[in-house]
Amino acid sequence: MNEEKLEIKRHSLAHILAAAVMEMFPEAKFGVGPAIENGFYYDFDLPRTLIPEDLPLLEEKMKAMIKSNLPFEKEVITRENASGHFTKAGQNYKVEILGEEANEPEVTVYRINGFVDLCRGPHVGSAGEIDINSFKLTKTAGAYWRGDEKNKMLQRIYGIAFENKDDLSAYEKQLEEAEKRDHKKLGRELDLFSFHPEAPGSAFWHPKGMIVWNELERFGKSIRKKYGSVEIQTPQLAKRILWETSGHWDHYKEDMFSFNVDEETYCLKPMDCPFNILIYKTKQRSYKELPIRYTEIGRVMRNEKSGQLNGLFRVRAITQDDSHILLMENQVEEEISTLLKMVKEYFNVFNIKPEFFLSTRPDDYMGEIAVWDKAEQDLKDSLKKENIEFGLKDKDGAFYGPKIDINIKDALGRSWQLATIQLDFQLPGRFDMEYIDASGEKKIPVMIHAAIFGSLERFIGILIEHTGGNFPLWLSPIQVKLLPVSSEKHLDYTRKVFDSLSNEGIRVEIDDSNESIGKKIREAENEKIPYMLVLGDKEIEAGAVAVRQKGTRDISTIKTEEFIAKIEEEIKNKK
Repeated sequence: MNEEKLEIKRHSLAHILAAAVMEMFPEAKFGVGPAIENGFYYDFDLPRTLIPEDLPLLEEKMKAMIKSNLPFEKEVITRENASGHFTKAGQNYKVEILGEEANEPEVTVYRINGFVDLCRGPHVGSAGEIDINSFKLTKTAGAYWRGDEKNKMLQRIYGIAFENKDDLSAYEKQLEEAEKRDHKKLGRELDLFSFHPEAPGSAFWHPKGMIVWNELERFGKSIRKKYGSVEIQTPQLAKRILWETSGHWDHYKEDMFSFNVDEETYCLKPMDCPFNILIYKTKQRSYKELPIRYTEIGRVMRNEKSGQLNGLFRVRAITQDDSHILLMENQVEEEISTLLKMVKEYFNVFNIKPEFFLSTRPDDYMGEIAVWDKAEQDLKDSLKKENIEFGLKDKDGAFYGPKIDINIKDALGRSWQLATIQLDFQLPGRFDMEYIDASGEKKIPVMIHAAIFGSLERFIGILIEHTGGNFPLWLSPIQVKLLPVSSEKHLDYTRKVFDSLSNEGIRVEIDDSNESIGKKIREAENEKIPYMLVLGDKEIEAGAVAVRQKGTRDISTIKTEEFIAKIEEEIKNKK
């Protein structure tokens, strides 16, 4: 079944769900019910809160309609008649939708089992065309009408649907695996971070989590330095005038935190770029200085809606591995090509193959179309120069320029958008940026925005789920766990081994509990420690360590210095 047919099936199932809900709750009011990725949902205004036991009952009602092969009946009626019907039925949400498209004199409705819905379609001809074992209702959630928290909270029922039972089962197994890998769950279990209601949308990083953070930050800085970046740091706060100049106040105000002090409006920065521009403008610049490559661990704040916050994936306190490059137009293609090489170098370390997309001019844009067209062509030329295949994200650019988005696929095949390379011909002009060219004339530079991890919070969340919390050795908060067979008899030797490893910068812990060695090994496995060293009489006699690598049962005995050399090589090469 192709994607178009599968979407029709999912949309049809949303209507069948609504018909089932009407059977259970005749007084229900209906919102909307679209097909979505992997399934469908429908929003309802119901007389009581749904409970988990309702879902199997609704599923049975849906299956009964499918077995009865109930037809989908399409009818085109006047807008006036449709409005009258839904008004009489008390379906105020449908009446509201009708009122928004008053220029269309006729509308389409579909009927199934007495349920009438305002819908353009298409749908399956009849319910019997759907495999009865190919769908499942999964959960309920709250959803504001039209996504606006000022509106009433409705109840949303989600379902998943595929071509057949086998595809459904495969997806359910993937969901089970995703639940095991949930970064919020693993973050708690591995003591990496926590969230607290006193600071919604902000992660609290624990000592072990900070090790992962700092290693990633150090790694990113080392690559950027190799490619000629210079590090800067800018404030968190600026007056509203800065954001008016940049255009953020007009295009991004709803997502910014602002407040008044001494009759001035101040904003917490949602972006780093205007601050980087101010540094550039502190002195006259020459073409000989360009490109200037600023890089910053930028800490920004964005007013994400509370209902959209999701662990590390959607936060208000965001840390970007940001960079802003100021350059001449004739340097753009080469610089973009260099950034694309850098992206590959970043993700190769994580054994992740990036996918590239060109995001073009949105409807809400700033500047001249001709400038946008040139910027988009520059990005295309750079991608082609690097022999990179790329997809298109139509109208998905930022308001000030087109961009290259870099997606990755994790171990479960899910796609994530991470890095962004943004070409900007707008902000330099708005801020009157200049450089003196070879002939002594003043010219406006071009600006490139580039974040490779995107945000450190989100990247760490994705990495946790990609690896299931099994970080590569160089990132692991604890790299080696020492397991003395007897906490009393073998502890002195264990401490000597600890000192030998610790002195070489290896992150190591001792389990000196009185538990059996088997339980100590299981505990270290649960903590996802890459290496366990068992230390007993034989190891003391040989001046050696018994090495067990996580996920294996094999134990090899080698000299302590040999193990240190081996692990240092692995850390250095980021294996």
